[in-house]
Amino acid sequence: MFGYYFDLALRSLRRNNALTALMVLAIALGIGASMTTLTVLHVLSGDPLPGRSGSLYYPQLDPRDGHGYVPGKVEPMDQLTWIDGMNLLQAKRADRQALMTGGDVAVQPDNSTLDPFYEDTRFTTTGFFPMFGVPFEYGHAWGDAEDEAHARVAVISSRFNDKVFGGGDSTGKTLRLDGAAFRIVGVTGDWRPNPNFYDLNRKSYNEDEGVFIPLSTSQDLSMAHDGSVNCWGNGGAGQAPDHDSPCAWMQLWVQLDSPAEVAAYKEFLVHYSEQQKALGRFQRSPNVRLRNVMQWLDYQQVVPDDVRLQTGLAFGFLLVCLVNTVGLMLAKFLRRAGELGVRRALGASRRALFAQLLVESGVVGLIGGVGGLLLALVGLWLVRRQPAEYAPLAHLDPLMLLATFLLALGASLLAGLLPAWRACQVTPALQLKSN
Repeated sequence: MFGYYFDLALRSLRRNNALTALMVLAIALGIGASMTTLTVLHVLSGDPLPGRSGSLYYPQLDPRDGHGYVPGKVEPMDQLTWIDGMNLLQAKRADRQALMTGGDVAVQPDNSTLDPFYEDTRFTTTGFFPMFGVPFEYGHAWGDAEDEAHARVAVISSRFNDKVFGGGDSTGKTLRLDGAAFRIVGVTGDWRPNPNFYDLNRKSYNEDEGVFIPLSTSQDLSMAHDGSVNCWGNGGAGQAPDHDSPCAWMQLWVQLDSPAEVAAYKEFLVHYSEQQKALGRFQRSPNVRLRNVMQWLDYQQVVPDDVRLQTGLAFGFLLVCLVNTVGLMLAKFLRRAGELGVRRALGASRRALFAQLLVESGVVGLIGGVGGLLLALVGLWLVRRQPAEYAPLAHLDPLMLLATFLLALGASLLAGLLPAWRACQVTPALQLKSN
């Protein structure tokens, strides 16, 4: 029966090309606009580490002085001081943990065809790689022994490897960073989480760090820190804080695999804060937070407000298009009152007529979906040409491709409900008499 209704729908749509084109255009414009903005929102609000993000947590403490403090109404700091970061790291209360910050290093390639350049770098401890599931093309990460020995070893990205070494296995080769020689121990595979959840102080999206070196080594060599520094009291606001200054500039991530571990770690943070207050370092009552990846991204509001606004406006435009489609479908279906009356007189039920007209609405939606897909691709191409840091990420993935046609089909069926119901109310006797 569906095939028969489908054939009737195609015949009906060809009968009035102008009206059909207007309905398809209305659907296509609404779908194109809404799917362009929805795709951008989907990309920016996605889970950067599917399967892992629920067990990765970001500890926050509040080591500041009492200035402006209102108990229960102030969030703790977004980063940690060096002292607190090292204390929590050395306590080893998590299954895995990594203390880190970002920086820039000067690269002096041995390749004479390349000029020296600066590269975004991650100063971190070895837990970074297994905790975040970083894949390796060649070699491996350094270990705890290298962290403790302040070893001059480095892991590089595949992009950096292609640029400096021409690709291939570069483990064991020497890389000069800020004038110091480092031995390459690993080359990462394709790994670029978006949003850049582990350090939102540099770039929220499309971060591409090419070099990873031990945090201890970076401090020995006084490598340039590049990121946010939050100081209080007499800490100043320099970009290169010393380890004893009251400045927060480090990030710590921990892996906690069960709710019991999460509760225990949060209790540990409270006890640590109480201990530091007793020692005179903290002046405020314990004020701690422990958010997982998605909670942290939501708290940081990494999705730009303009993207949410544009998505809302686009769906408002889709609603306007649907209202116009309802009017066009109502005019089209009521024109066929005579045909529908004959079918009713020959024994067709109102349910059968309703199904026939909804199939026709669905066909309009599918054709409009194809047009909307083309418009969405054009829209995403225009987004990628914008200067925003998230612009290169605006691509239609298989999920959003499916969503395009489902939205188009659902929208057209919704638009067809009232016109189909109204057309099914025709009285067969009146239509037969008028004919």
